Amino acid sequence: MAHPKRKISKSRRDKRRTHYKASAPSLSACSNCGELKLSHRACPSCGYYAGRSMFVPES
Repeated sequence: MAHPKRKISKSRRDKRRTHYKASAPSLSACSNCGELKLSHRACPSCGYYAGRSMFVPES
């Protein structure tokens, strides 16, 4: 198996990892109530997904 010939310094390692960031989740407007919600999930405020009621939210 391959072995590194020299130790990679912390600064060199961290420079490589500068682009490994968590991205913000994409939000979309609910077609029923207009609230922002996560894509491909039922709306937490009204309980609708794809024009159908999935659950009744607790008040």
